[in-house]
Amino acid sequence: MTSSTATAPSTQPATDPVPARRALVTGASTGIGRATVRLLAERGWQVVATARRAERLQALAEQTGCQWVAADLQVASQVEALAAQVLAQGPVDAVVNNAGGALGVDPVAEGSDAEWLTMYERNVLGALRVTQAFLPGMRARGGDVVFLTSTAAHDTYPGGAGYVAAKHAERVVANTLRLELVGEPVRVIEIAPGLVATEEFSLNRFHGDAERARAVYAGVEAPLVAEDVAECIVWALERPAHVNIDSLVVRPRAQASNTLLARSSGD
Repeated sequence: MTSSTATAPSTQPATDPVPARRALVTGASTGIGRATVRLLAERGWQVVATARRAERLQALAEQTGCQWVAADLQVASQVEALAAQVLAQGPVDAVVNNAGGALGVDPVAEGSDAEWLTMYERNVLGALRVTQAFLPGMRARGGDVVFLTSTAAHDTYPGGAGYVAAKHAERVVANTLRLELVGEPVRVIEIAPGLVATEEFSLNRFHGDAERARAVYAGVEAPLVAEDVAECIVWALERPAHVNIDSLVVRPRAQASNTLLARSSGD
């Protein structure tokens, strides 16, 4: 508590306040990304949110006080512009590579190479570009790189090969980067969620078919929500600097694997 009344000079040496840590969160317009921005802001972080939909970012900024930059991470020039704009305002202590998503559930024999390519761009190359853009500063002064993969990065399931392949690739990027940076002041963290009920993930996967999207979660008692995963991300970021959460798999209690879910009878 502060006071405007005069006080005797302190005998203790003056100390500068510790500046708030600064984080960039991708895919921040919805779901886990949006929840992560909110929680980081509540925890006192300075947050920069990025996604393609400017109107959603602006609304999030009004709610949380975050900064925002609209960018399509599938376009290298937009990632470069994003990094230039963010770094012009100061260094970044953490990058949360959350942008991604799944498209379709076709079997391998019928898979769309266009959708597979899009998933690779969104989940792997977007994270690669963002990481490369901000890594030099973090290698110089310390920082954290978070990759939001999935339990799909650890195992497979029928109809999921395109998304599984992309998430496996993203996990390999994280694991390899950790090996390449050993001894440097950068932590590489993987958070791998299982079934998370968000407003858009399954809807996008099923190309807007709301009924099929709802069926993914039907009968499952308490699937994860975006806020559950955001808590895992922020917890990992706020560990002491010498503690690295290499990989954290988080599922709802009702899910034992990618294919084994407890559902209520009749669903």
